[in-house]
Amino acid sequence: MSILINESTRLVVQGITGRDGYFHAMKMKAYGTNVVAGTSPGKGGTNVDNIPVFNTMYEAVDQTGANTSAIFVPAAFAADAIMEAADAGIGLIICITEGIPTLDVIEAYQFAQQKGSILVGPNCPGVISPGKSMVGIMPSHVFTKGGVGIISRSGTLTYEVVSHLTAKGMGQSTAIGIGGDKIAGLYYRELLELFEKDKETQSIVIIGEIGGNAEERAAEFIRWEITKPVVAFIAGQFAPPDKQMGHAGAIISSGAGTAEEKIAAFEAAGVLVAREPSLIPKIIVESQLKRIKV
Repeated sequence: MSILINESTRLVVQGITGRDGYFHAMKMKAYGTNVVAGTSPGKGGTNVDNIPVFNTMYEAVDQTGANTSAIFVPAAFAADAIMEAADAGIGLIICITEGIPTLDVIEAYQFAQQKGSILVGPNCPGVISPGKSMVGIMPSHVFTKGGVGIISRSGTLTYEVVSHLTAKGMGQSTAIGIGGDKIAGLYYRELLELFEKDKETQSIVIIGEIGGNAEERAAEFIRWEITKPVVAFIAGQFAPPDKQMGHAGAIISSGAGTAEEKIAAFEAAGVLVAREPSLIPKIIVESQLKRIKV
């Protein structure tokens, strides 16, 4: 098994005729993802490498049965793209676009919720279930099928951690980049719950970073609701206060959201914390041997 995406995923790429949309559509198709359609207003009726292009999401869903979308449109139009996908009946929307205004994301996220759609992102690298499907911009060659589920706020750190896992023979069930913006769709709690229920996932890795209190809330959820071993890594351990570090959400404000606070919360919940990414495979083995109870 896996979570969110698998062999039954039928993907439509919103913005497929743009530079990034086209490039990554070809990468996803080459990986084996079932890319059934693309959208690009004004270019309906054409095709891209035998992938039909439609003017609207409504046409794409109606004619291809697409159930998942990947959004590669410019930031100014991305919120509308999310809402159009949700309104067309897409169940899983993965928004790669970065730089979307916060208020626009809030509006689109609320609309998607009302329509019963799941949003991943924005400003995220996407989702991959190795050997089954990949939706996004992940470097698929570093992933391999296995039992480690990964939830990450950082794309590049995801790839680094996965490369260490793969080198040690530890494959992944699904890896999700949730994005580093202040407002995002699926987050730790929902994904932890999905991994807990997934029979293929044997252990879970959380890659967090400074800013906000999402990791602290995840730790509390893990304490009471998660039985599988969880290993965490927090980026930004040496970041100065009140200075944004890369992601919009990665800022320590008035002493809150520090790496130390997040690490302490995880450790109090029985989560083993790696001080550097290369140690994660070893700590996973330790966590599988002995699950700390609090």
